[in-house]
Amino acid sequence: MAYPRSFLGLLLTGFTLVTAPLIGALAYSAWHTEKLAQQSRSAVFSASQASRASRSLVNRIGSIERLAQQMTVFNDPKLAADYAGLHASFKQVSEELLLLPLDEEHRSALKRTIVQEKALYELLTSPPKRRHDPRRISDLTGELAENAYEVLAISYLVADREVARLRADAESVQRQLVLLVLFGTAIALSIALALTRYISRPIAELDASIRKLGSADFSAPIRVRGPEDLQTLGERLDWLRRRLAELEAEKNRFLRHLSHELKTPLTALREGAELLNDEVGGRLSAQQRQVVSIMLDNSVKLQRMIEDLLDYQRALHAAATLLPRTVALDALVREVARSHELAMRAKGQRLALELSRLSVDADPEKLRSILDNLIGNAVKFTPAGGTITVAVLPVGDEAAIDVVDTGPGVPAEEREAVFDSFFRGRAKASGRIEGTGLGLAIAREFAEAHGGRIRILGGDAGGSHFRVTLPRRAPPGEPLKIKAAA
Repeated sequence: MAYPRSFLGLLLTGFTLVTAPLIGALAYSAWHTEKLAQQSRSAVFSASQASRASRSLVNRIGSIERLAQQMTVFNDPKLAADYAGLHASFKQVSEELLLLPLDEEHRSALKRTIVQEKALYELLTSPPKRRHDPRRISDLTGELAENAYEVLAISYLVADREVARLRADAESVQRQLVLLVLFGTAIALSIALALTRYISRPIAELDASIRKLGSADFSAPIRVRGPEDLQTLGERLDWLRRRLAELEAEKNRFLRHLSHELKTPLTALREGAELLNDEVGGRLSAQQRQVVSIMLDNSVKLQRMIEDLLDYQRALHAAATLLPRTVALDALVREVARSHELAMRAKGQRLALELSRLSVDADPEKLRSILDNLIGNAVKFTPAGGTITVAVLPVGDEAAIDVVDTGPGVPAEEREAVFDSFFRGRAKASGRIEGTGLGLAIAREFAEAHGGRIRILGGDAGGSHFRVTLPRRAPPGEPLKIKAAA
């Protein structure tokens, strides 16, 4: 099935197809209603005509009966002339009745009445003029009157029958219209459902393409089927995909070159500083040794910052490629905390573990990085003799990891900014704290990549309280949520 040229044309076509069955049902019902109205008008007219003509026929037969009785007594030419006019009028009315759509019983009674009236007229007007038997004339006129009244009664029955037939036709039309409305509605809904899928297909393709771009997947070409305007939009998205892929490649190439170009002279500078510090080129004075020590410390610091920057870029890309499996959180926390024991002992800090036995579907290496950053920050900012508490506990359908320290805390105005890249808050209790401001940014990226979140719960005067919440189980048939690398 070919698409129209534009999305508006597609919508108009869909609207037309959906409304076509309903318009057809409406036209069919209007035609049946008009037909039923015509039948009712015809039936009412026929019944009215039959009733009027039958009453007129009865009235004329009554007049014929009186004239016939008078003609048996008086041989008056005026009575004969009146009877002839009445006979002609009776014939005209009977012929009008015969033209109406009568049933067979009504028509037979009318014909009998016509024959009897004609026989009576011929009897009274045929030559030679003689006196007729009044009893016979009375019998003939009585039979004629009875037949006329039978015709009148049958005309009333005809009217009742037409009313009953109209009622039956109306009920039949009503049933047909109900069935037609139900059938037309079912067809319209079926067409609407089919067209919904047909119309939503290019929109779904656009949505899937945009999601791929958002997850930094630039490998598959973008092709959108549909009207020309949506195809054009798909072509522009494909151009954007190619452009983003080029920019991604340029960025990676720049980082590789930056790493190489910076590390080579920096390594030479550091090695030279170490040689001078080791007095390979001769003894150094106290002032010279101080200068060399500053050079050596800053070269090490600069190398670490470069490595952290490159590690951060790799971490952003790693967040889009999770390898989830079932991870026991309590065991992982013990393992990560063990790696910080020496640093804690050096500062006289105490570690408290409050671990519930919980497991999550996650990438263990990414979780290890989150824990390492949070516990490492706690060790750095907690003063000597302080306490660091790490807890694992269930929170509804999620698992929570709390890292609480007794350090200076995080000011309220910095609780969102500490998760930004390269942000370094003001230190308090432990003096100046060195760092690049990337650890918490990486932790947030990894937490959100798992469909979780990280936030600060503690106050700014009673230490820091970081909480990481993660879904305990990934939804069936649904991959972990992945956030695109920035």
